[in-house]
Amino acid sequence: MDDQGALPPHVLIFPLPFQGPVNSTLKLAELLSLSGLHITFLLTDFIHTRLLRHTNINSRLETYPGFRLESISDGLPEDHPRSSDLFMELFDSMKAVTKPLLKEYILTSRRPVTCIIADGILGFTCDVANEIGIPIFYCRTMSACCLWVSFCLPKLIEAGELPFKGDDLDTPITSVPGMEGFLRRRDLPTFCRSGDLNDPSIQLFKTEIQELPRAHGLILNTMEHLEGPVLSHIRVHCPNLYTIGPVHAQLKSKLGGMTTPSSTSSSNGLWKEDRSCITWLDSQPSKSVIYISFGSLAVITNDQRMEFWHGVVNSGTRFLWVIRPDSIAGGDPGSNIPVELSLATEERGYIVGWAPQEEVLAHAAIGGFLTHSGWNSTLESLTEGVPMICWPYFLDQHVNSRFVGEVWKLGLDMKDQCVRDVVEKMVKDLMEVRKGDFIRVADEMGKLAKKSMGKGGLSYYNLDRLIKDIALINVRPSHG
Repeated sequence: MDDQGALPPHVLIFPLPFQGPVNSTLKLAELLSLSGLHITFLLTDFIHTRLLRHTNINSRLETYPGFRLESISDGLPEDHPRSSDLFMELFDSMKAVTKPLLKEYILTSRRPVTCIIADGILGFTCDVANEIGIPIFYCRTMSACCLWVSFCLPKLIEAGELPFKGDDLDTPITSVPGMEGFLRRRDLPTFCRSGDLNDPSIQLFKTEIQELPRAHGLILNTMEHLEGPVLSHIRVHCPNLYTIGPVHAQLKSKLGGMTTPSSTSSSNGLWKEDRSCITWLDSQPSKSVIYISFGSLAVITNDQRMEFWHGVVNSGTRFLWVIRPDSIAGGDPGSNIPVELSLATEERGYIVGWAPQEEVLAHAAIGGFLTHSGWNSTLESLTEGVPMICWPYFLDQHVNSRFVGEVWKLGLDMKDQCVRDVVEKMVKDLMEVRKGDFIRVADEMGKLAKKSMGKGGLSYYNLDRLIKDIALINVRPSHG
């Protein structure tokens, strides 16, 4: 027991099994490891296999004493696509199958688990923690602004703003405190458009208002100076709030000049990166390229692909475009391409299946980002001072894009539009007409982000507070 008590705290981290949450939560795990904590990072078998196939994760994590990468079943068949449109099947399966497996895993762990850090939408993890008698911290990898909208779903329903009456998506939404002046129906998470209060997604997110306060604390990948007004509302429900973002930049800052695999490559991607795009960017003029990526889950039609392609080409702007092999619905992304698009792409464009996004956004040649407005992408872009055109796909991305365009003034919101003329105009506005204004705002935001992560900054302080709070939790005896 004395030997056991002398060991550092052992934290079990269990992320939501999608690319974005895994990426940012794994960076949090590395940050905690750098502070001396022992980490078990528990992935679903499906995500674990993909990470091992496409990243150097094992060699990176070998540099951290006491770091273990483990996997657990999500209960779905091996050939299940686990796509965004089937995510409720994943949640239901994990609640039924993964929950008892998680409890058994913790009870039989070779080292007692001091505490759990789990995604806050996986409410069964709190049930397990309570049954075993160990503290749990929730971590949410979406923006605070979207999280607050989720908290307000009961208010929206009570006020009659959900479900929608009529089809005018520009109708103002007035039942989300702090957002009354700019939030519209079209800016709400996409499941709010279902018209059915029994929609499983609405029911799932509604539970967050009861679920999140159950935890010992709530960890958010955001900054006080970015989302302070919204955070003040969330603190009413979750007073012990750790705002530690941007996590990816915190990790870079902590690693500093360290010559480890993590310091040279910290990719957590589920696809193989094509690094030839960096060589191509090296030959492009400063801030001349718009980077296009719709993230890890978005699926577009071939018609939408063509509208984007024509619009970007017609703008005359250089572009780097990520088109995942599985991102075009029902078609081969390499087929039926008009000659004029092929020629224009050869002249001033570059297309890859997946890119090292953090490195791309930090490249001097990048002047703008056409994005799906995922929260990781938004934070990576604003940290590097890159203005955005937002074309959100689902869930939190619609709220994020409204804040980018209307509140933070970091770019343009193009949601619900996919017409080549609009794409062309937006790209020209961002990269030429209003380029100076957008870059000034984005540069200022990037400076604020870096200040927040430095000594004396609030993100730096909150990360340190989280580490100290975990260290204060008593190491518990073995459950065996």
